Amino acid sequence: MLRDQVKQVAEGQRKLAALSHEEKNRILRSMIAVLQRERQSVAEAQRLDIEAAQQQGISSPLLKRLVLDQEKLDGLCRGIEDLVNLKDPVGRILTSRELDTGLELYQVSCPIGVIGMVFESRPDALVQIASLCLKSGNGIVLKGGSEALHTNRELFRLIRMAAEESGAGSDWIFLLESRDDVTAMLALDDLIDLLIPRGSNSFVKYMMDNTAIPVLGHADGICHLYIDDEADIIEAVSICIDAKCQYPAVCNALETLLVHSGIASAVLPPLSSALREQGVEIRGDQRVQDAVACAPADEEDWSTEYLDLILSIKVVDSMQEAIDHIHRYGSGHTDGIITKNRSRAEQFMETVDSAGVFWNCSTRFADGYRYGLGAEVGISTRKVHARGPVGLEGLVTYKWKLYGSGHIAADYSGDNPKQFTHREL
Repeated sequence: MLRDQVKQVAEGQRKLAALSHEEKNRILRSMIAVLQRERQSVAEAQRLDIEAAQQQGISSPLLKRLVLDQEKLDGLCRGIEDLVNLKDPVGRILTSRELDTGLELYQVSCPIGVIGMVFESRPDALVQIASLCLKSGNGIVLKGGSEALHTNRELFRLIRMAAEESGAGSDWIFLLESRDDVTAMLALDDLIDLLIPRGSNSFVKYMMDNTAIPVLGHADGICHLYIDDEADIIEAVSICIDAKCQYPAVCNALETLLVHSGIASAVLPPLSSALREQGVEIRGDQRVQDAVACAPADEEDWSTEYLDLILSIKVVDSMQEAIDHIHRYGSGHTDGIITKNRSRAEQFMETVDSAGVFWNCSTRFADGYRYGLGAEVGISTRKVHARGPVGLEGLVTYKWKLYGSGHIAADYSGDNPKQFTHREL
C-alpha cells in the first residue's frame, strides 16, 4: 500500500536528517563509484527504453530528453562531486538572538521532510533529485515517465545500492511506477511535505489543482530575449543562436525573440540566415515578414513553448513594449535583454518580473549546475520559498531553537515584568 511505503520513507528521512555532513558525503561518493562501475547496466536499460520509444513514435524533443549516454552520465557524476564540495545546507544558523540573560534563540536551517517528485522523460533528473535530497536530508518519493521505465528502475537500484554500500539505510528513497500511484500520492498531505512536478503545463496544473500539498515548480518555460536598438549585432546573433539551438528541448531555451524596430533591418537578415543554418523555423509578425522570408506568427505563437527548432519573432518600437509583451505572454521563467546600454539593461532587469533576468547572455544559463548549485530539482516560477533553479538552498526550511535555564513566560508579564534584551548574538 502506498501510504505504508511513504511512511517508511518518512521514517528513513528522519534517520537521514540525523547524519553528519561527512556521512552524507560518503553516500554521495558511493553513488559516483556505483554509477561509474555499472555503466553497462545503465546502457542496457537505456537501449530497452529508446527502442520502445522509437517503436511508439515518441516525439523528437521527448526522445532527446530520454537519452542518458556516457557523456551525460559523466556529467551526472561531476554534478554529484560538486555537491560533495558544497557546504551542508542543514544546521546553518540563520539568526541568533539573546531574549534575556541565559535565554538564547537560534533560527537554524533543517530539511523540509518528504518530497514527492514527478518528472517526465529525463532519467538523469532522477539522479540529480536523489543526490540533492540526500545532501539536504530529505526523503524522496519519485515517479518518472513510463518512457524511461527501465532506466529509472536501474538508476533507483544503483542509488539504493550506493546507500547500502556506504553503511547507510536506503529507506529515504522510493520509486513509483504506476500512474495511479501519482493520484494516490496527491492525497498524502499528512506524509508528503512538498511536491515538485516537472512536465507539461496541463500536468503541472493538474497537480496544483488536485492536492493540498504545497507545489513548487513551473508550468511553462516561455523564455524571451529582447534585442535593443543599442545591441551589438554580432553578439546578438551569437546569443540568440545559443539560446534557441544549443538544446531546444528544455525549459530555458529561447521561444520568442523581440527586436527593436530601430535595429530590425540590420539584425534580422544575418540572424535569419544563422537560424536557418541550424534548421530553425521562423514565425514572425508582419514587420518580420517584410524583412525576411518566414511563416506568419499568430496570437497562439506568443504563448507557446515549442521545445523544438521553432522561434517566434516580433518587432517592437520600444523597450517598454517588449516588457509589456513579456508580462502578457511570458511564464516568469527566464527573460533577457541584449544591449550595450547599461542603464537601459538595469531598467529592464528591475522591471521584468521573472525568476531569471539576464543581460547580454543566453537564457540557457538558467540552470542549477551552471549557477554553481551542484544540480537542481527544477526551476520554480513561484515567488514563495524558492525561485529560479532550485538547488540545496531551496530544499531546506528552518526551525527555531530556544535555549533557556528555567525561564517562564509569566515572568515577562504582570505588574512588574522582566524586560527582554533582544540582543543580537
